[in-house]
Amino acid sequence: MNAVNNHAADNSEANVNMSQAEQSNLMTVYLAYAEEAERQHYLTVQVSQGTTLYEALAQVGWLTQFEELAKWCEQVADMTTPTAKRWRVGVYAQKQPLNYTLQPFDRIEVYRSLSADPMSQRKNKSRG
Repeated sequence: MNAVNNHAADNSEANVNMSQAEQSNLMTVYLAYAEEAERQHYLTVQVSQGTTLYEALAQVGWLTQFEELAKWCEQVADMTTPTAKRWRVGVYAQKQPLNYTLQPFDRIEVYRSLSADPMSQRKNKSRG
């Protein structure tokens, strides 16, 4: 009976090792998008090593879910240097081009257009 249990344990270890080998090419990344102040989206996903920022957005379906984001990506697809005010994506608050290669545990952030300058809004609130 011990031989059967040992054999079963060996098979379990082989399955775990095979699973680990397949998963060694995957890494975890996080996505965050505050579409509006009240509508925020957060995801944790597994992507393959070498995945670009653009590929991750496509993989999770955000380019079909958020039409405005997809249009913006089409417009800047060939840009390798993010432009100052109009850039809509980054990693850990650092603007990155769409061809940026993700690293394990990167947090992809999609920025929304602001309706007003935050500094002006704070001044108005303090006056009022």
